[in-house]
Amino acid sequence: MAFSKELQHYLQFIKLEKGLANTSANSYENDLKRYLGFVAEELKIKNLAGITLQHIEQYLSELTDMGLEVSTIARNISSIRSFHEFAVAEQIAEANPAELVELPRKAKKLPEVLTAEEVIAIIDEADRTDFAGIRDAAILETLYASGMRVSELTELEMDRLFFEIGFIRVIGKGNKERLVPVGEHAQLAIEHYIETSRKEFINSDKPGKTKNRLFLNQRGGPLSRMSIWNIVNKYAMKAGISKNVYPHIFRHSFATHLLEGGADLRAVQEMLGHTSILTTEIYTHVDRSLLHQIHKEFHPRA
Repeated sequence: MAFSKELQHYLQFIKLEKGLANTSANSYENDLKRYLGFVAEELKIKNLAGITLQHIEQYLSELTDMGLEVSTIARNISSIRSFHEFAVAEQIAEANPAELVELPRKAKKLPEVLTAEEVIAIIDEADRTDFAGIRDAAILETLYASGMRVSELTELEMDRLFFEIGFIRVIGKGNKERLVPVGEHAQLAIEHYIETSRKEFINSDKPGKTKNRLFLNQRGGPLSRMSIWNIVNKYAMKAGISKNVYPHIFRHSFATHLLEGGADLRAVQEMLGHTSILTTEIYTHVDRSLLHQIHKEFHPRA
């Protein structure tokens, strides 16, 4: 890894000389590994002296675009600033480029995200003995496991499920396609829904009405975005969540939980659809084993 020597020196300093707890030290380490990896791989900077304020702001903008919580971005800024202060004190660099960094304006307006425990509490409210509840559980699991947008979920079709390799093919904005790891919990929930509820919902008189859509309403038609909103809101209220819960908060929570667990920034961007994946490159454009490994290692319900 780039800057590994400087990073290890700094981690040793905060653990031994500053007496930082292991949990805090691990957070610093995850933040800085991702930051230094971005600096080296994306910005092609090979030494700390070459990092400027603009470079750091560029990195923070990347984090902001992921829809992260203000507190998460603030912690990243603290980690970066402290690291550069250490580099100056150790005469590795002459100046601290992070000294004047401020929270991006965009980040200050970010909505709350759910904790992993809150997400699970919402999902657990779905009654899996009832046809509608089975479908709703699959919807909630899919939103959290994949980070997909509501429009992507409502447009999801049966032939886009690649469960033999653990992926869903998602059609995003601008008709761009991407492969997203689905995780064991979501996959089982979807399979259970297909085997039970979906069969009951299909309108035998008008089979073409479904257009191969995965998630259907009880009349056999495709679910609307408002229907998804109502489903999410219903179970959030049942779980007693006081936050303003809506479908897109699952996307923000997905990105936040992966990154806070130490997932690679570029891999999470790929999963969120910030990079195009063409249909013809479904098996070659992305490293499926790497994405699957990252999702399984860092997602709370993979």
